[in-house]
Amino acid sequence: MSTKPAVSRGDVAIPQKIVDARVIVTCPGRNFVTLKIVTDQGVHGVGDATLNGRELAVVSYLRDHVIPCLIGRDAHRIEDIWQYLYRGAYWRGGPVGMSAIAAVDMALWDIKGKVAGLPVYQLMGGRCRDGVMVYGHANGESIDATLAAAKEYAALGYKAIRLQCAVPGLPSTYGVSKDKLFYEPADADLPTENLWSTEAYMRVVPELFARARAELGDDVHLLHDVHHRLTPIEAARLGKDLEAYRLFWLEDAVVAENQENFRLIRQHTTIPLAVGEIFSSIWDCKDLIQNQLIDYIRATVVHAGGLTHLRKIAAFADIHNVRTGCHGATDLSPVSMAAALNFDVSIPNFGIQEYMRHTDATDAVFPHAYRFEDGYLHVNETPGLGVDIDEDLAGEFPYRRAYLPVNRLRDGTMYHW
Repeated sequence: MSTKPAVSRGDVAIPQKIVDARVIVTCPGRNFVTLKIVTDQGVHGVGDATLNGRELAVVSYLRDHVIPCLIGRDAHRIEDIWQYLYRGAYWRGGPVGMSAIAAVDMALWDIKGKVAGLPVYQLMGGRCRDGVMVYGHANGESIDATLAAAKEYAALGYKAIRLQCAVPGLPSTYGVSKDKLFYEPADADLPTENLWSTEAYMRVVPELFARARAELGDDVHLLHDVHHRLTPIEAARLGKDLEAYRLFWLEDAVVAENQENFRLIRQHTTIPLAVGEIFSSIWDCKDLIQNQLIDYIRATVVHAGGLTHLRKIAAFADIHNVRTGCHGATDLSPVSMAAALNFDVSIPNFGIQEYMRHTDATDAVFPHAYRFEDGYLHVNETPGLGVDIDEDLAGEFPYRRAYLPVNRLRDGTMYHW
């Protein structure tokens, strides 16, 4: 499909009537769901609809309920279509529905940028920065192995590094992978059951960061993800224990369904707090932001309703001194990463972007224009989002069911925090 503007600048814009929309499922190492929308002017756009471990639920939602509502509509009417899909469903919101809406939204912004002959960030007001600072994931089976991985990331130019190490005495630890650059946590066709010990975890993490600050120095940003494993008072104690090592943030310290949990943490530590990768709307983070209980909101373009809705979350966060730190794990395709980067460069309150590198196979299925250099990701001037999908190559990688692990305490209790 052509990416050239359908009309010359200065002409009256003609509608871009949606004539086709199809869902593409592919698994070049892990599952991705992509929506491709085509207009009667020969312009197409792509959007990511991947929901880790529940991919086919979004596929059905798109094919059976959303796509029939798109055919014949003007692709230029992005806000109107967003409102129509969100408010037109009596059972609105939730990760499945919002991921589907996000895919439509990304594809429409992609089309609009191609028609305009501009990258999407230019349609959002232009650049606020030259590059997007990202962080990588250093992890290992021991503190020594984690720090060795961190030094490798520093050698690659990363200015910010997330540190995770195995918890001593446990057979496995979520967040610690065998492949250090291409970490994929969805590891089996039925959920793996890991054991968990809060006590052992609380002992090893302060030691990890004491060593890290001493060996990596003061110029690298250090981050850590708790993966929702603690109670509020345990998270508060961990925050106090880590304050001396000046973390960039402590992520997902507790589950976020009860937003008041963060008030208790805030009362006991000054460590910066980040949360939100599983949020699907502004209502999930409204109280956290307006009460300034967090420092970074991690909602992502695919799970939070697309660029249209994520921009509203960022604007709301901006007036409350909260910055963005969008989720960017490998369960987001390069389509989401391209959309996130257009978003990141265009907002004033950007903080940092997670960047987990995709495999060569994934990059081949999703050719893209963004690039990593000296700790930053950069978008270029490619019209639209700057990413596409090779449908023929995608067809060579059929869907494979895969789930994230779950946790049990040592006595067999299903871990419920």
